[in-house]
Parts: sequence; structure tokens; C-alpha cells
Amino acid sequence: MERVDPARSKQMARVRGRDTKPELVVRRALHAAGMRFRLQVRELPGKPDIVLPSRRLAVFVHGCFWHRHPDPACKLARLPKTRLDFWLPKLDANRQRDIRNESALREAGWTVKTIWECELTNESKLGQFIIDCREAPRAGRRMPKTAGAKRKR
Repeated sequence: MERVDPARSKQMARVRGRDTKPELVVRRALHAAGMRFRLQVRELPGKPDIVLPSRRLAVFVHGCFWHRHPDPACKLARLPKTRLDFWLPKLDANRQRDIRNESALREAGWTVKTIWECELTNESKLGQFIIDCREAPRAGRRMPKTAGAKRKR
């Protein structure tokens, strides 16, 4: 059995899957642009971070490390120096899952947009992303309501 380092365990426990800083930056920018959205819609493949039902647009806010940002200039996507036998399969599986989820959403008629954590520091890239979301065509029909779903207020 492998010895668990308490410091590493404490650090990894702080990693969150929702309401991350990059996600909040994108949500604030979309809201400021007058766009309304839903969060982590379970009924959609991959549970997109942000969903704009009126445009049938699913937005993923990917962390460069966890989702293996393919841009070679991205410094946040570097691999750890230790335990590559653990990290490589884990990160590769994350990337393959992302590809499957995006494909399933597109097959279901959704537009999928992804913004990377490192792109959020560049205001022009974030601004262009918001413009692209705003210019996405409106959908003819609304997303079906889920049975028994309660709205948070």
C-alpha cells in the first residue's frame, strides 16, 4: 500500500470541480454582457460548466493542467516531474472523456465552446470568446425541463 503524504492529500482536497476561479471569471463576463445561463446541467453529456439554453450553447471552462491544454506555449499544462506512471493515464483519460462529451453534445445539436484557463489572463481573448457566445444563433426551441428538478433561488 502506498503511503499518503498528508500535505499532498490536503492540497488535492482543495481542488474543486465547480465554482473555480476561471469559471467565475467567465460567468461574470457572460452575465455582464447580458447573457443568462444555467450551471452544470446534469442531463447533458459531460455536465458542461455553463449552458446557454436559448442558444443551445454548452461552454466548458478547462483548467490547462487537468485537461491537457494542447497549446505548446501554455505554461500551465506542464506535466509533473514525478509519478508519471500515475499522471499520464489519468490526464489522458480526462482528455479522451472531454472529446467523447463534446462529440455527444454536437450529435445532440448543441454548439460547444471551450475556453482554457490560460486564455482568461488575456482580456482580448476573453472578450472575443464573449462576443462569439453572444453571436451564437438563437435556438428555435427551448431546452426541455427535467422532471422533478427544483430551481435554486
